[in-house]
Amino acid sequence: MRVEDKYTDVLQNIEFAIVVTHRQYPEMSDYDVMRMLEALKDIYVAEKIGRAPRNFSLSRVERTLMGNVHHMCEWRLGRARAPGASDEEENPAPEPKTVDEILLCLKRIQRSVKRWSKHGGRQAYLNFVAQHVQ
Repeated sequence: MRVEDKYTDVLQNIEFAIVVTHRQYPEMSDYDVMRMLEALKDIYVAEKIGRAPRNFSLSRVERTLMGNVHHMCEWRLGRARAPGASDEEENPAPEPKTVDEILLCLKRIQRSVKRWSKHGGRQAYLNFVAQHVQ
């Protein structure tokens, strides 16, 4: 089964966090998304193998993007409150995913970013995904 079929909801959640950040920073590029995905994947790989994550010197936009996407991933792992939820809200959490499942989703998004930006320019992926996220 394809990643996009099995994890549609997780992919949509991650892409929502990307689009929200892009709306905040319209100058953001697909390259910013790629750098953030590399850094975030490294965090989860480091966790799996028990090493410290590498130090990526991310720009302000990339750090904001990383914070938003990381929080979404942590929520999907069952480790964080729903993004935007207050302390008083009782939002039912989705079934927790594993780190391996989150890594699969991050890699799938990374392939999409590469494909779109290769053929459509510096914001091709962001423009594409923004059409599909409310």
